[in-house]
Formats: sequence, C-alpha cells, structure tokens
Amino acid sequence: MTEWDIKKLRVLRTLRDRGTVTATAEALLMTPSAVSQQLSSLSRQLGVPLLEAQGRRVRLTDAAHLVLRHAEAVFARLERADAELTGYLRGEAGEVRVAAFSTAVPALVVPAIQRLRAEGRPGPEVRVREAEAARAYELLAAGDVDLALSLTAHAPTAHDPRFAVRPLLADPLDVALPAAHPLAAAPALRLADLSGDPWIFGGSGPWSQITTAACEAAGFVPEQAHSASGWTAILAMVEAGMGVALIPRMASAERHGGRHGVVMRVLEADQPRRHVVAAVRQGAEHGPAVARVLVALGSAAESFTSAERKL
Repeated sequence: MTEWDIKKLRVLRTLRDRGTVTATAEALLMTPSAVSQQLSSLSRQLGVPLLEAQGRRVRLTDAAHLVLRHAEAVFARLERADAELTGYLRGEAGEVRVAAFSTAVPALVVPAIQRLRAEGRPGPEVRVREAEAARAYELLAAGDVDLALSLTAHAPTAHDPRFAVRPLLADPLDVALPAAHPLAAAPALRLADLSGDPWIFGGSGPWSQITTAACEAAGFVPEQAHSASGWTAILAMVEAGMGVALIPRMASAERHGGRHGVVMRVLEADQPRRHVVAAVRQGAEHGPAVARVLVALGSAAESFTSAERKL
C-alpha cells in the first residue's frame, strides 16, 4: 500500500496555494531547502513525479493535483476528528478564533458573543481578529483562525474543498447623499438617477468593483471624483458635498450617527447587496465550540436582517 505522509501532503498543498517554494517555506516556517526535501521524499514515497520545472520556478504535475484532490478529503476528516476530540476533552467551552472585516465586528460578531454569554452556560472563548474580507480565507487556510467572516466575492472558488461556507446575510447598499443634494428628499430614488453625480469609492479592490458593478447594472459608469477606502473618510466627503457614495447597511448603521450633513437613502429599485458568509475549514463545523459560534452568528444575522427590513 502507498505510504501517505500528512505533513508532507500539507507542504504540497501549501505550495499549490502559495505558488513558490520560497513563499511555502515562509508560510510553514521552514527553509526552502527543507521544503524541497519534503516534496522530493513524498514523490519517492508515492512513486510519481509531483513537480516539474517551469523556467526558474516549479509547477505541480497532474499527478500532484490528483493526489491533492484525495488529500483534501483526508484533511477534512482530520479537521472533523480534531474538532470532535476538542469537544470531548473540553465540552463546548473551547477557544474559537474569529477573523472578521471591520463592519462585521460590531454588526455580527459582538452581538453573537453577547448571545453566547447570555445563554447562562459555559461557552466557547471567542477571540476576535479584525482582518480585511479578502484575507479571511488566507488566514483560515493557514490555521491562524478557526472561523472567518468574509464576502462571497472573496471566495477562492464556489466549491473549494478546503472550506465549508455558510451564508449569513445579504447586506443592502444604501446611497449617501449630501443633505443639500436635490434628490435628498425625492419620494423615490433609483441608482440611475445619480448617473451624473461625482462618486466616492476606493481606487481599486473589491469595494471599487462592487460600486462600479452596481452602477453598471443600473445603466451607467460612475465618475470617480475621489478615492477612499474608509467609511469615516467617505462619509466626511459626502457631508462636505464632494460627491455621493454607496454605503453598506452594516457600515452606515455604525458610522452615520451624528452626521447631520449626510442623508442615507434606501434605493427603491435595483437595490445592490453584498453577501456576507461565515467560513471554516472543511470538517471543523462539526466541533461543538465552532458550531455554537456559527449558530450565534446566524442568530445575529437574522436580527440584523429583521431590523433593516423595518427601514
């Protein structure tokens, strides 16, 4: 029977994810030489070539990809076994490390922790780490966190075997207008009504893509007058009359308070949304501690959705 070495398989998977031997060594706190030795040893054990030269770099062979397809199922079973063993040893009071993007922390993570504390029984210790939504899966794959809140736009693929993904909510995007804007009090507002306005959004990255995609779906390309990535900066510029912006409901609920020069309008039609998800490593969702945090996050998302429907 072929010998399967879990440690070496993890090295191979990391090389696939990181792309180079140097990046793999950095991620695993190894030397590049040690990485190469581990992969050469695995290739001999399996009896197939796993790497081939591509210029000054290496790439995985078809045999390596075949091996990893089966290895992912093994990794998932090990995650599940680890989760169940942790639950057996600690009951439900294990530690769950959560990574969440900035607006998800006050809107979902904090309410979820409050719900766990209000249950009146020992619960998992939740450690929160603020991280950009785009980095969530990287932290999760590296084992730096146990659960990550991200957006569907950042998922590596729709069916990545490394992760179990659960939808939490569809966060509506409202439009922020200066109080003196001629459409600030319009009885009904569509995104297309703002096609001639100057817009404020990030110069690159996911939020730029979300804004431009929403406007293009409404029939126009937004004129980017100013670039900013932080909601405080964006709302300050809107308040100063420098342009208009799309703001996630999760962000506007936290940041808008006290800004009398900004009017938040719910779009009557073509309401764009961003989809928030919770992700864990495949198999880890069966652990009692992680499962309880997922349930609490789901309840927090339902409460947030119910509240925003009343707007």
